Amino acid sequence: MGWKTLDDIDMDGKVVLIRVDLNVPVEDGRVTDTTRIERIAPTIRDVMKKGGKPILMAHFGRPKGERVASMSLSQIRETVAEVLDLPVRFAEDCIGAPAKTAVSDLAEGEVLLLENTRFHAGEEKNDAQFAASLGALGEVYVNDAFSAAHRAHASTEALAHLLPAAAGRLMEAELKALNAALGDPHRPVVAMVGGAKVSTKLELLGNLVRKVNTLVIGGGMANTFLAAKGIDVGKSLAEHDMTDTAREIMEKAEEAACEILLPTDVVCATEFAAGADSITVAADACPLDCMILDAGPQSVERINAAFEHARTLIWNGPLGAFEIEPFDAATNAAARKAAELTREGKLTSVAGGGDTVAALKKAGVADDFSYISTAGGAFLEWMEGKDLPGVVALEKAGD
Repeated sequence: MGWKTLDDIDMDGKVVLIRVDLNVPVEDGRVTDTTRIERIAPTIRDVMKKGGKPILMAHFGRPKGERVASMSLSQIRETVAEVLDLPVRFAEDCIGAPAKTAVSDLAEGEVLLLENTRFHAGEEKNDAQFAASLGALGEVYVNDAFSAAHRAHASTEALAHLLPAAAGRLMEAELKALNAALGDPHRPVVAMVGGAKVSTKLELLGNLVRKVNTLVIGGGMANTFLAAKGIDVGKSLAEHDMTDTAREIMEKAEEAACEILLPTDVVCATEFAAGADSITVAADACPLDCMILDAGPQSVERINAAFEHARTLIWNGPLGAFEIEPFDAATNAAARKAAELTREGKLTSVAGGGDTVAALKKAGVADDFSYISTAGGAFLEWMEGKDLPGVVALEKAGD
């Protein structure tokens, strides 16, 4: 890994521009989940310990180059200050006179939050002039927004070429965890991929069969694979136009000696509703008027056995319709098994994706996994084997 960390760069007395992810959920002017703010705290504290002045850059929503009042970062300034337990000032713009004045007025021990970078069209265009205007504010650049690293934007990519650049603590942790999971993992490696559609995870599945020893397929996409094997899945969510693709993935897995685990028994119901009457049947015996909504207990036993033989687990996507009981049973059981093995030091477990994180929290084991990525799209693209522009820029800066 060619990128530098906070430990490699002199920040004493310098203005440090930190790209963070503050794209947090807000309802009625209130931040409903502060996880992303909590995760940037170590970077900000370490920059201050090293004598640097922290200036936070972030986007919020999709204002498309316009100033949109409902997408101003001013509405979360107070929450950022509370979570960081530090005084946080706000600049009315992220470039130009308002930003420069706010930077020069910043006292020691204070943090400055710049206005939404996406209020300028140059941000998403990765515009050199806009990046230079951002760069003019500081002397060091830190990228702590892995979740935005798959986008070549001015604050995530171009800026890294203009100033001494380093990865923040969250970016560093994320890259190390993902490298441990896919780059240079302890084998055997199990990947578990769930979710509704094969079509959205094609590249992911194609990459994983070449890199892991066992691939567990769950959720709605498992139905597509069952259909590809000629099994009637009743009224289940399935992409019947993707069955040829599913067969190709199974062939690729066979060539690569990657074992694919599909459900052998399933939980079915005639409707998707809380407390709906359900039956557990063999995977090839779903009644025509039913839909498959979860993997059955026999399938869970096979998954747990795969975990026990593994040294590394990568998890993206739930095994069933986990939002509603009783169709969360397989996801909960697998989550608890992975957590138990991780606590015992037998398994390195990395999970990512919004639904996955929600499912692990629901199962009460989110804190027991080795690493949980909040990155979403960037996590998926990394798992697909793609280069992430924000990471590549840091690597070039580190050479």
